[in-house]
Amino acid sequence: MHSIRIQLITFITAVLLIFLVMLNIYPITSSRDLIFEEKKSALSSQAAVVASSLSGLDRLGPESVGEVLQLLDLGGFSRTVIAAADGTVVYDDGGAAGAVSENEDVLAALAGQCVFRSRFTEEAFSSSYSMPVTSRGATIGAVQLCEHDSERAELISAIQSRLMRFSLLIGAVALVFAGLFSTVLLHRMRQLVESIRIVAGGNYAHRLKTRGSDEIAELGNEFNLLTERLEDTERQRRRFVSDASHELKTPLASIRLLSDSIVQNGTMDAGTMREFAADIGNEAARLQRTTEKLLDLSRLDDGVQVISEPVDLKQTAVDALAVLRPLAAEKDVKIRCELDDGCVVMANTDDMFHIVFNLMENAVKYNVPGGSVLVSAKNEDDKVLLTVADTGIGIPEADRLNIFGRFYRVDKARSRASGGSGLGLSIVHDAVLAHGGTIAVGQNKPQGSVFVVSFPRPTSEETGI
Repeated sequence: MHSIRIQLITFITAVLLIFLVMLNIYPITSSRDLIFEEKKSALSSQAAVVASSLSGLDRLGPESVGEVLQLLDLGGFSRTVIAAADGTVVYDDGGAAGAVSENEDVLAALAGQCVFRSRFTEEAFSSSYSMPVTSRGATIGAVQLCEHDSERAELISAIQSRLMRFSLLIGAVALVFAGLFSTVLLHRMRQLVESIRIVAGGNYAHRLKTRGSDEIAELGNEFNLLTERLEDTERQRRRFVSDASHELKTPLASIRLLSDSIVQNGTMDAGTMREFAADIGNEAARLQRTTEKLLDLSRLDDGVQVISEPVDLKQTAVDALAVLRPLAAEKDVKIRCELDDGCVVMANTDDMFHIVFNLMENAVKYNVPGGSVLVSAKNEDDKVLLTVADTGIGIPEADRLNIFGRFYRVDKARSRASGGSGLGLSIVHDAVLAHGGTIAVGQNKPQGSVFVVSFPRPTSEETGI
């Protein structure tokens, strides 16, 4: 966490430094450049006036130039230099008159160029403008005006000093706020990390208290949803283990009791022994059925990919009916089928048989003597519908939301007596979802239950038919 805090503060500090540097440089630079432009404009105008006035002279001499400059009454310049065509300084209020000029800007002006220079220091703006003096198309001299402006330089320096102090104040306040912000942010992140550790330790009931609507709060809400799902999963796992243990323990206990009775009773007659052996076989078959269903559920939970192929729903129902005829005859239940041709779905053949067989078997098992079961399959728009309706004992509305849960029984005593494990509808539900379908249960009129399974209707390209 400390490294994240350092990185966060470092990033904020870097951004702040860039902002403060720009705050200190840009306004000063812009102000200085504006003053440079103003100086250039003003000095060039004044130099043009002087050059124009001197251009009326035949030649530039100390007396004539002095008279013209006296008439112009130039003021505000720190130095004025006038040079003749040969480079001799004919006028210089700085004291260099009479000498040959070595000023590069003056020499450039004698060559016909206009030269502006300006330099800013904390003390003053030092500016100069050099311009040729022409008469009848020929250069007869050069004029240079120099200015030393300390007032504006002091103003710029004062602004720069104030900006510096203001920047330092802003920087200090921003760093304090950055520290507070990072402390609060990392505290919330530590709470989230601590909550993750608590949940990782097995306390799935723990919830993180969230506030606000920012990304961390959203992350906390997602964490709470995840832990809620984990808690539900753990609750279902424990219930599943408990129910599975009970389902497996019951037939094992029966087998153990029957086998002990045979061993301990040395005078048991052959008929009773065969009866006990038959009971052991029934319990073993029950144990096998439960184990196979648990393996089917495990396969569906693991999401093992199976190769889908075109499955004829009509033929699947006919195959299931052939297996269930003895049971239906034993229960005195009639099974009617209304199966349309061309009801094809893309699925695994074994899964489809389990779906149809389990629904039909439940409809027979939990029916009443003299009852009936109607199995229908038909195409409807872009769906294939399988309907299994019975006239049996029905399912109370309060139990319909739970019947697809594992080991759930509406009537536990009657379901166990009929050999049910409470896993059949779970297998049906998971298999239907695995193949992109939906399943719903309702009340059959006037009595019984109706299950409706819907699958996507495949295209001819998918089925190859």
